[in-house]
Amino acid sequence: MAEFGSARAAPGEIDTGILTAGETRDGSGFGLPVAVVNGAEEGETLYVQAGSDGDELNGVGVVREVTRRLDADELTGQILVVGVLNYHGFQMAEHKNPVDSTKLNRAFPGDADGSSSERLANLVYENGAERADLGLDLHQGSTSRMIDEVRVRCGRGHRLHDECLELARTFGTEYVLDKKGPKGQLARAAPEDGVPLVDPELGGAVGWDRGSVETGVRGVFNVLKGYGFLEGEPTTPDEQLRAKEFEVFHADSGGLVERHADLYDEVGKGDALFEVTDVFGETKETVDSSVNGVVWRTRRLPMVATGEYVMSVATGLERF
Repeated sequence: MAEFGSARAAPGEIDTGILTAGETRDGSGFGLPVAVVNGAEEGETLYVQAGSDGDELNGVGVVREVTRRLDADELTGQILVVGVLNYHGFQMAEHKNPVDSTKLNRAFPGDADGSSSERLANLVYENGAERADLGLDLHQGSTSRMIDEVRVRCGRGHRLHDECLELARTFGTEYVLDKKGPKGQLARAAPEDGVPLVDPELGGAVGWDRGSVETGVRGVFNVLKGYGFLEGEPTTPDEQLRAKEFEVFHADSGGLVERHADLYDEVGKGDALFEVTDVFGETKETVDSSVNGVVWRTRRLPMVATGEYVMSVATGLERF
């Protein structure tokens, strides 16, 4: 019998339940939606979580599709799934946990006696991530526009770096960011405890982006096939592009943005990235790239104030 919270599944079964997490402000109890998929044959354990940032819904869409497409009778090993981690942020469609105004993916491995976010992080870390042999923390670029990519956050000098990079490659997006993450990210904390874990960043949307959700579903099944949970071969690109850094571009003028380069475009030094116009179409400034790279992320809204973020270009590129 495999257990995760109140979910209990015999070999060849899937069950859903609740991981008890605490109480809300009116004193009512609440829990996180969890699932356990127990394969017909014994094997390794994969941990998957979504919704640690409350407005990042593509990962939740991936979890929904993966769990209803899985056949536990065909699985070797088990999968532990947290459908929504940032309970409070998800209810309000807010990025941070509104109880303590904290970005939950900066709270790992958490603290059982700490703040709301630290307790939630600790809960899933001890009951899920630490029990696993490998893991996926599903994200997106919040409500900005972003490419589909996977992030390796343990750092290139880490003892599990190669394992994390291989996991990212197996997930199968064409693009990988290989850059050490901020302290408190799950994809940085789990490798410290010997668990290879990466951070798929599946586009960026308000609500769901169906294309990015399907990319994530394919990625999870690639991992299941590539690591022996399911029969078959992962469908990964023959060649992937790895980035090591970002160059961030802001507007020096306020107004309306018109992009000259867009997501996935390769740009060189001196290429026009965007211009800012007034509301009557008069150009106020044109911003050129100072680096060679790929447009990785852009703001969604067309209006900007002086100094406001517009675009990120990934650099240090190599094909592998």
